Amino acid sequence: MSDEIRKVRKVRSDKGIKRPGIGNAGKGRVKGVQNKVTKALKEQILGALEEKGGQKWLAEQMDANPTAMLTLIGRVLPTTINANVNARNLTDDEARERLEQLEAE
Repeated sequence: MSDEIRKVRKVRSDKGIKRPGIGNAGKGRVKGVQNKVTKALKEQILGALEEKGGQKWLAEQMDANPTAMLTLIGRVLPTTINANVNARNLTDDEARERLEQLEAE
């Protein structure tokens, strides 16, 4: 490699050009930390809800706009369900019997 190419490479690396494996490039946000915009938006939504009457207003909206409220509930409820599913086919009688056993436990 010529001395001229070496000089160019040295100058470029000294000027702050990112090289793979160096610095904080690609590390991203720490897990669990919200985006600033998301955090601010949530605070604004909660503030507006409080101004409208909070829980009482939400109850009124459930009567006035049930579809929208059920959509909201579906988005805020936990999405993880712990279930033990046995995939074999049961007859109706077997299913009722199993259900009765589970309810007795």
